[in-house]
Amino acid sequence: MRIAALDDDALQLDLIKQATEAMGHACHTYLQGGDLLRALRRETFDLLIVDWELPDMAGPEVVRWVRQHIGPQLPILFVTNRQTERDIVEGLGSGADDFMVKPVRIGELTARVSALLRRAYPATTGGVQEFGHYRFLSDTRAIEIDGAAVELKNREYELALFLFQNMGRLLSRDHLKEIIWGQVGDVMSRSLDTHISRLRTLLDLRPSNGFILSAVYGVGYRFEAIDAEPKT
Repeated sequence: MRIAALDDDALQLDLIKQATEAMGHACHTYLQGGDLLRALRRETFDLLIVDWELPDMAGPEVVRWVRQHIGPQLPILFVTNRQTERDIVEGLGSGADDFMVKPVRIGELTARVSALLRRAYPATTGGVQEFGHYRFLSDTRAIEIDGAAVELKNREYELALFLFQNMGRLLSRDHLKEIIWGQVGDVMSRSLDTHISRLRTLLDLRPSNGFILSAVYGVGYRFEAIDAEPKT
């Protein structure tokens, strides 16, 4: 998963980054609320970890912006020195999903992050995953469409499964590259476009077949299920 952490304390950010990356996630850190909000205009994340006391704005203000401009689906965890009942009520009332009081305890942070991610993105690991006419066979890393096998390379399979599991979500280019290739810097943007183009063809992803994989200018891609066009 791709996580963004916001805190004005670089040492706290480093602790959160180490803890979440040890869990197998990618973590991007921000020292000011404005920096995170600017990133959110062009990037996508699976979870936000937000401090309250920031040099340029308050944590609840950041959360309210996220809920207004991105929506209710993105899980948000407050990690803050604030600890009164009034603070907790205000933090959750601004739109956060959970509230954790500093000092950061790694075990608690890990448990809360895992719980939020499980609720937001129900895990479907192993066996067979079905999405309409499409069946993903995790044991053989193969895809079947109406029972007919489709040959995909390893990264094509990973990208296809990630898109189907995140149907309806806007995913930034860096988000996709980071999840599939592991790191953004070594992957040319054109490589992602090539993989997307091949998947459209190999999996027959088109409106008349009930799906659309569209580019969102300046951000990335959105994969959606739609009502198939009536056949004549």
